[in-house]
Amino acid sequence: MLPSSALRTKSPYFVPAVLASSVVTFIVWAIFGPPPAYAHALVNAVAVLIIACPCALGLATPMAIMVGTGRGAAEGILIRNAEALETFEKVTTLVVDKTGTLTEGKPRLTSVVPAEGFNETQLLQMVASLEKASEHPLAAAILAAAKEKMIELLAVADFQSVTGKGVTGQLQSKRVGIGNVALMADLGASSDVLNEQAGALQKEGQTVMFIASDGKFAGLIAVADPIKETTLDVIQQLKKEGIRVLMVTGDNHTTAAAVAAKLGIDFEADVLPEKSKRAEFPS
Repeated sequence: MLPSSALRTKSPYFVPAVLASSVVTFIVWAIFGPPPAYAHALVNAVAVLIIACPCALGLATPMAIMVGTGRGAAEGILIRNAEALETFEKVTTLVVDKTGTLTEGKPRLTSVVPAEGFNETQLLQMVASLEKASEHPLAAAILAAAKEKMIELLAVADFQSVTGKGVTGQLQSKRVGIGNVALMADLGASSDVLNEQAGALQKEGQTVMFIASDGKFAGLIAVADPIKETTLDVIQQLKKEGIRVLMVTGDNHTTAAAVAAKLGIDFEADVLPEKSKRAEFPS
């Protein structure tokens, strides 16, 4: 790039030369151009001015980026920087989450299955009391169901969120845990009794959570999150563009397979945060 002093030196010659070229272009096209001669002459004269001005390119690029990021923000897509926007054209695989992305993100409680020695009300009370302190999207569905049934929640002590597994806490001197099979194994609670029923619910695309109380398996609950009406159309459009869609979820394999089958996409299930950060997914 020329220094500013050089630009100031050349501008007294450059600007008149560009204007003269534009005028000559207008005259030539007005005399020898096809009809409508004056319209063609004006278009070509302006074209000479635009092409000869180096500022046009300098302004066009940031304006295009601003328009692109602005349009994306209006559609709920946040673009970190211009480089990300430019690189997106080369993307071949789109990795998406399940809950709240492909699904509505408004789950509802569908099943409460107590183990022997427990009842539905007792089970829902334990789960809702513990999930009250959780930030997981499925917790809202459980709390809404407890509120609908007017179940009084219990005080929770020593609440802990176990990454990728579930939550635990102290309820009325009992250690209660809610989560997946891995958490049940950590708590020493066997879930073999209701495994068949859990599998049936998972095949329907429902998310199943197991409950343990003082190391004893207490039952399971199932939550369903419907697929968005627009999801299938969007995925089909992406496929037409040659983009592969990969669903990555912490949900179990059976539930993820049911959702992926409905949408016709690839998936990775039982993914812990550590794996998602390292992006260890098949190509």
